[in-house]
Amino acid sequence: MKKYLEVLYTCPLFEGIAEENLLRMLNCLGARVVFFDKKYTVLAEGTPGKFIGIVLSGEVVMSTTDFYGNRHIVTNARSGEMFGEAFACAQAESIPVSVIAAKASEVMFIDSSHILHTCENNCGFHQQLIFNLMRSLAVKNLQFHQKIEITSRRSTREKLLAYLTFYAKKADSRSFSLPFDRQELADYLCVERSGLSAEIGKLKREGVINADKNHFELL
Repeated sequence: MKKYLEVLYTCPLFEGIAEENLLRMLNCLGARVVFFDKKYTVLAEGTPGKFIGIVLSGEVVMSTTDFYGNRHIVTNARSGEMFGEAFACAQAESIPVSVIAAKASEVMFIDSSHILHTCENNCGFHQQLIFNLMRSLAVKNLQFHQKIEITSRRSTREKLLAYLTFYAKKADSRSFSLPFDRQELADYLCVERSGLSAEIGKLKREGVINADKNHFELL
């Protein structure tokens, strides 16, 4: 586990945990690391919500697929980021999303019950861990509200501009790179890729944005 310490220190779950306690904590939590090839299913829709995942390398995407096979991206997680914590804390009998490796990825899994229930060792860092988990859930809740605000816009143009504006504020810059390619961006905004590409072209011609692949600039 020592080789993962650097990336684990960037994970909000372990904020405020002393370095000398982290390895002991991982052993106490029964953490395990699994490697997934690109496009491999990390967690399948319908499985019980039990584990919290931490991306150690690579990237995973959480998405849903409707009856007609249309994919809708909920969110993604990169190195040092968590996923599945809301379902795990809720002890969901069946998670409503699939988690797929967008790249070859290493993922650490922690059984949420080992966090939510203090162990017999009465570890001093456990309360900090629970606080970090609750704060992460609150942040994720705000992010999902932001997505609802974006995807509830009526047109593809409005959804795209709302998302680009949000991301520009997040990056504190008019020029930024999105975490999605064009197809993934269309899936995230719940629009057709062809319609999205057409709107990007129109906005470029109108002098509203510059765009090159996943890099955008608001003019």
